[in-house]
Amino acid sequence: MPTPFSVSLILFPGFSLFALGAVRSVFAVANDVGGEMLYRVRQYAPDGAQALTQCGLSLAADPLHKLDHEQLGLLMLIADERVDERVAGTVGSHLGQQLNRCGDGGEWVLGASGAGAQVLAEHGFLDGYRAAIHWQILADAVKRYPATVFTAGLFEIDRNRISAGAGAAVLDLLLHWLGLRHGSTFAAEVAAGLGLDRLRGSDERQPVPASAQPALGSARLKEALELMAANLAEPLQAEDIAQLVGVSRRQLERLFRQHMDTFPSRYYLELRLKHARRQLKQTTQSIMQVGLACGFASGPHFSTTYRNYFGYTPREERARHTMPQVATKISEEDIQ
Repeated sequence: MPTPFSVSLILFPGFSLFALGAVRSVFAVANDVGGEMLYRVRQYAPDGAQALTQCGLSLAADPLHKLDHEQLGLLMLIADERVDERVAGTVGSHLGQQLNRCGDGGEWVLGASGAGAQVLAEHGFLDGYRAAIHWQILADAVKRYPATVFTAGLFEIDRNRISAGAGAAVLDLLLHWLGLRHGSTFAAEVAAGLGLDRLRGSDERQPVPASAQPALGSARLKEALELMAANLAEPLQAEDIAQLVGVSRRQLERLFRQHMDTFPSRYYLELRLKHARRQLKQTTQSIMQVGLACGFASGPHFSTTYRNYFGYTPREERARHTMPQVATKISEEDIQ
């Protein structure tokens, strides 16, 4: 029998039991679907042989020095709170040693869930990569680690770096990653085994509680975002949005650059295009109807803008999504 692919989980103090359970469940079901031990999961603690959860429980874990670089496989950092600098330094140094021993040979992947990407970015392991991180520390990460392209999406898969934001995003990440390794049908069967009827894409943003949104930027920024979301079919001009929230256009642009690392017009266009993408996948509306509902005045304009952003036309998107699949309807586009 082939050697199982090693999955090593580094559990930082305050990690979520939900995240750990989600990761372990994905690989347990993957083994069931495959009919053999495809993945072997081990967990490690930066401090000794106990991992302290968010709710105060202690779980048994191997000390970090027992991590075997010869069977590195997927090494995933799980953290749900901002990581202490001392602990981050310990883990970062150890990872550096492990990866130096591995070299470029073999198949290994670095992953992170929640705030775990903070540690990878701190030590340069995400330089030149796209990454997702917990929404609570996204703005700070963008400022502190300019060499990493942090996004507000649910997850990111960039070559041999994979990362998920908060909560259930780690499920979506790992199911997409399994799809890349084993095919979309395999991933769909794992999703079904977990009781999931829909797989979210990396283009979807992490859900942020309404009560927390002003803390990410300002009350005026929150109002601007709400205005955009409520006016997709008839997009507002930037000047109109600024006037409605009580700031100048330049102030509005400054808010978006400071807290979201983009411009209002760019964010608004992405919002409309991603809504259009969901409509193409999830409804039977015609392509023209979808385009009009998302604020595009003509079919050619919609098609050109969509292709420039996603790399293929709305018609090609619809064709990909309607290709025959297993019952859960996870398409190759969803996986990729």
